[in-house]
Amino acid sequence: MYQKVFRLVKIGLEKQVPALGLGVFRIFLGLVIFQEIVFLYYFRHLIFDTIPFIDVASPSIYFFLILWGINTLFLTVGYHTRLAAIVNYFFWVIFTAFTPMWRDFDGGFDQFMIGSGFLLIFLPTERALSLDNLKVRLKCFKSGLHYDPVSTVSVLSYYLPLAISLGFIYFDSAVHKLFAEHWRNGLGAWLPLTMPYYISAIDMTWFLNQEILQKVIGYLIIIFEFIFIFTFYLRSFRVPLMITGISLHSGIILSLNIYPFGFGMLVYYFLMVPFSWWQGLKETLQLKTPKLVVFYDQQCPLCNRTRIIIEHFDVFKAINFEGLQKHARKYPELNNISEEQLLKDIYALDQKGHLYVGIDAYRQILLKMKYPALAGIFIRIPGIYHFGKKIYRRIADQRTRLACDESCFVSSENTLQETYSFKKIYEYYAGTKKQRSNRITKFLVLVIFLQLNSTIHYGIFYRLNEHGTESEIGQILSPISNAVLFLSHAFLGITPHALYMHDHFQGYNHILALTYKNELGQEQWLPFVNREGRLVAPNWGRVQSMWANVAVTPHIEQKRLYKFIKKITAFWGKNLGLDLQDTEFIIKMKRINVPVHWESNLRNKNINRPWVNIGRVVWREGVASIEVQDVKLESL
Repeated sequence: MYQKVFRLVKIGLEKQVPALGLGVFRIFLGLVIFQEIVFLYYFRHLIFDTIPFIDVASPSIYFFLILWGINTLFLTVGYHTRLAAIVNYFFWVIFTAFTPMWRDFDGGFDQFMIGSGFLLIFLPTERALSLDNLKVRLKCFKSGLHYDPVSTVSVLSYYLPLAISLGFIYFDSAVHKLFAEHWRNGLGAWLPLTMPYYISAIDMTWFLNQEILQKVIGYLIIIFEFIFIFTFYLRSFRVPLMITGISLHSGIILSLNIYPFGFGMLVYYFLMVPFSWWQGLKETLQLKTPKLVVFYDQQCPLCNRTRIIIEHFDVFKAINFEGLQKHARKYPELNNISEEQLLKDIYALDQKGHLYVGIDAYRQILLKMKYPALAGIFIRIPGIYHFGKKIYRRIADQRTRLACDESCFVSSENTLQETYSFKKIYEYYAGTKKQRSNRITKFLVLVIFLQLNSTIHYGIFYRLNEHGTESEIGQILSPISNAVLFLSHAFLGITPHALYMHDHFQGYNHILALTYKNELGQEQWLPFVNREGRLVAPNWGRVQSMWANVAVTPHIEQKRLYKFIKKITAFWGKNLGLDLQDTEFIIKMKRINVPVHWESNLRNKNINRPWVNIGRVVWREGVASIEVQDVKLESL
């Protein structure tokens, strides 16, 4: 097995492909991470405080969330990319291990992001759409000479993340699904969409009432998850699998309220886009003829840096730079201007023959590049325009000009070594191609072993021994397997993906909500669970997981339920301006149905069932007392 994997890895390392898809992947994964950090900061008191706003967490947590967010922006734009990836990985591990973020507010997303964060450390995502590339160009520029950093990567940079972060997860999830009756009945996708705690605001009743279609989708998901790991790298399967995966995860984002996981998985499909499509998109977006010719002083370091920066961000190739010394006299519009005058400013000539000078030239650059056009419009505002004109004039008059020869050239070799010092360390330990192939193979075999340990232990043996009977050898191997899984779970994000299984839905025939009484004694719903039983925005993602998977379950534990009732009432009470020195909340319950067989119009039946009051939460002087009646669900 090892030799076969080694041969495949070696072939993959030798095949070079464009890095553009990898750069797009980094940007969107960074945005997914950033939105999650914003979410954590918004709900920081709910997630990290023992009792929100009363028994508060250490302020250092909030400080580190801000640092994490800044680091994620660096990762997204590709600035010190590898270092930012390392910092991001450690933040995920530390927050997951040492805060309630994972224990009470996870739902599997944190483990997925730990695995993704670990892979980002080793993927050369900085080779496309990154500020690191711009930094190298700026340090290596020479008069009249462009330096283009490497823009290709090995095809393994695409295949390994797809195999580990999608393929292994899908396969593990499919194994678990075979043991769930509602999945075997083809209703695995249908059932969560009828349960009020999981559904989004979009009414999909018409779609859910198509029994045959729902079963086709349910079985398609199982087949898709089983075959993905064995077929995703085959050219004939790539596009069908990509379309199917994008459709399924887009459906999850639209229909359920676990959007972070859906977006996280969806981002990986940028790695499945055929390379020819990226090239075709690039050719489609880029203009055949530039809209603006910009003339700059070739012996001005500032002008050269400006050219490099603009060319880096000129996605549509709308700007063409020409050196004044070499090309100015080719254009009639510049012939009446002396060379001395030409060298004082930057000039821009559009397709209609209009000539722009100084700040007006920069304004035209912004307008012609399209996406920064608002900045170009902003510059023209009276006052701002005149102030900008003065700043430009001062910089233009004070800039340094060099009569460059070999003595003022920057050594690209030395500069690259300086710029990529971190990369140099990485490549030193990566070794030769053969050594790199060996190390990647060992890592891949290790990940396969760790994933199989999780899948076989929890996806097969645990499911076969759900009643607790276990052989003597099983009693010996089980603690060892658990110890291995603990480490792989904490540092690589390998975890059982038994989401929405029968043991979660079985007996889940009740849901809870919270209301409060305002100053006039009128009952109002908290902006948490609404009259239908849906968790309303922004209480989605990990907050939904806390309430629907931890607090309220088929077999409610009083201590755990009371803990989260206190957290929710304290958090939303404070946000609504309620006085927790003297406020009363009402605990409401209603019965729902979660069958393993088809039932028409179940979504509407569940959201329209009546609520009954079963208890109350009374806050007095910052202390909550909870009273819950002993209610028989059958009577609801």
